[in-house]
Amino acid sequence: MTKIILCGCNGKMGQVISEIVKDDADAQIVAGVDLNTEAKNGYPVFAQITECDREADVIIDFSNPSALQEILQYGIKKQTPIVLCTTGLSEEQLEEVKRTSKQVAILRSTNMSLGINILLKLIQEAAKILAPAGFDMEIVERHHNQKLDAPSGTALALADSLNLALNNEYFYKYDRSAERAKRNQKEIGISAVRGGTIVGEHEIIFAGKDEVIELKHTAYSKAIFGNGAVQAAKFLAGKPAGAYDMADVIG
Repeated sequence: MTKIILCGCNGKMGQVISEIVKDDADAQIVAGVDLNTEAKNGYPVFAQITECDREADVIIDFSNPSALQEILQYGIKKQTPIVLCTTGLSEEQLEEVKRTSKQVAILRSTNMSLGINILLKLIQEAAKILAPAGFDMEIVERHHNQKLDAPSGTALALADSLNLALNNEYFYKYDRSAERAKRNQKEIGISAVRGGTIVGEHEIIFAGKDEVIELKHTAYSKAIFGNGAVQAAKFLAGKPAGAYDMADVIG
């Protein structure tokens, strides 16, 4: 059984993960970390990870960038692998994560969904064949009206995946209203839609002459991200120091 310390346990994603683990015979949350120390999930909750006195196989972090340094230092001290799900990290923090991964195993992904990470692999294979054949590539992402960033981190990860398959020879086009010109053959268009309560939709369009191929992922709830995080935790437990991502989890 994989024993987990869950950082951000009383936040929205923390609560989702707590419910998922309740029904998982192969995982157990032994402690939570949250500024709200209410222990409503059947495990003790600490205000800071430095106060945690429970032994665990892995840490899942769905908290806040301000807690990152303490979590990384705890992971080094206890040699406990970290599944890092918190978004909005600065460039300096990302560098710190990279340095820390040389001392303890860290898995970080811009999107914890297993489906999205399968999609990242599929579009690479498609791009290698279709882009040289003259197909244009466009990404359209849709999210709820409360999302602050645009385009989404996942849309950028999809674009990076396409570009990597094409030797990083392409550039990204975010706003076509800025200039009046024909589409450049070497561009990847990225469009963001914000409205209602859309959890998340990402569509990759390969548009060729007289034919179009569309690959799409739709998230109907936050549970898909929680499930991915739990699967990542099981994978990472016991792994040696290094940088991992969801591609390693799905094999």
